[in-house]
Amino acid sequence: MKTLSFVAGALMATTAGAETLTVYTYDSFVSDWGPGPAVKEAFEADCGCDLKFVSVGDGAEILSRLRLEGTRSDADVVLGLDTNLTAAARDTGLFAPHALGETDWTLPIAWEDDTFIPFDWGYFAFVYDTEKVSNPPKSFAELIASDLSIVIQDPRSSTPGLGLLLWVKSVFGDKAGEAWAGLNDQVVTVTKGWSEAYGMFLEGEADMVLSYTTSPAYHLIAEEDASKAAAAFSDGHYLQVEVAAKVATTDQPDLADQFLAFVASDTFQSIIPTTNWMYPAVTPSGGLPDGFETLIQPETALLLPEADAQDVRDEALAEWLSVSSN
Repeated sequence: MKTLSFVAGALMATTAGAETLTVYTYDSFVSDWGPGPAVKEAFEADCGCDLKFVSVGDGAEILSRLRLEGTRSDADVVLGLDTNLTAAARDTGLFAPHALGETDWTLPIAWEDDTFIPFDWGYFAFVYDTEKVSNPPKSFAELIASDLSIVIQDPRSSTPGLGLLLWVKSVFGDKAGEAWAGLNDQVVTVTKGWSEAYGMFLEGEADMVLSYTTSPAYHLIAEEDASKAAAAFSDGHYLQVEVAAKVATTDQPDLADQFLAFVASDTFQSIIPTTNWMYPAVTPSGGLPDGFETLIQPETALLLPEADAQDVRDEALAEWLSVSSN
């Protein structure tokens, strides 16, 4: 996901003489309240190296930048793509197999991949303020029929935005264009990334925001505010699994492998729930934080296989653009 913080930038502290591992990721991961600072401190203590996070907008922008840079990229590891992008990422030839052995992933789906490893997961949802919305929609049809305003993210730059496209496509199939024609009436604006959209929602500029079923946990745990909730849709909720991978042209292959192993470790996974506000890919030894048990649990999990997501993406994007450009 993204943390509920809107500070973008890179964590670039270095130590003289130490090897440097450069990790491309999304803005909110490296924000002051995101996982980045704690991950950096913990990994550097383990590796004796410098971990340099470079923020590259939102998730989909990471792949775009890597494609643009090609074999000239400074990235050693990419962290923040998801399964809707892994087929396209794999096709670039810019990623190398990882060296991780068998791992006991605690995901809603089976995971076998020699290149991409999961680091967290969650379900997309529309988040609302219970003090302002007393009767939240229970399906896309109810949302379309309502007068509620929503803010969403651009699928060309944002992984949640792309996730919404595939969510709508999974629910409506060849009638997705018609669904967008109705849904577009509720859209206040389309932001480049998740942080901007969530910020607008918190500022009261929309009734609901495309986010995650786990987002209310932030408000409950960090702010002791139980007023935010995710609307449970009878249509089902689309699953996102975020991944990390080693860049094929890295000049630090061993250090990159060490970092990927660290991503699967209890230390890294324990950081995720209360900084990235997502479910960890491996349940930490201490379990999930108190408050996560209050989150809605989708009755139906939706997820297109990697290859299907790539095939469907262009059609779904064209359907959305034909409506949003009017």
